[in-house]
Amino acid sequence: MYTPSNPNHKMSHYKRTLIIVSMMIAVMVLLSACGQKNESATNPPQSGVTETGVAPADGTEQLMIKATNYAFDQKEYHVKKGQPVQIVFESVQGNHGVMIPALNVDLDSQNTTATVTPQEAGQFDIACSIMCGSGHSTMVAKLIVDEA
Repeated sequence: MYTPSNPNHKMSHYKRTLIIVSMMIAVMVLLSACGQKNESATNPPQSGVTETGVAPADGTEQLMIKATNYAFDQKEYHVKKGQPVQIVFESVQGNHGVMIPALNVDLDSQNTTATVTPQEAGQFDIACSIMCGSGHSTMVAKLIVDEA
């Protein structure tokens, strides 16, 4: 109970208010990150990568990546070296994106396709590009580029 003679009460009230305001700011920052568009998607593509919104031409494979809360639909995706592949992304549940840094691919609900021609065989990291909650850091997969 507040009494003018109790100075600890004022400090306690101040601390509570400060904690509540800090928590509200943290929640707003977290929520704003979920809808933020990654500016790197507007950079010009690097070698072997073109972004399109059209269906793949004959000879171009299509790779579908689907995201749900804290998981992609597969742990590994396979494509062939030197062969064009259109990557199509769909966020089935929650707000997610997909990035494959080695191929300069960054897709989300507004930018859903990219056509790439992998020039190197190997394993490449795939990760969610939108902070989606507590399981965000575990939302990973591999793109395996096999020799043609």
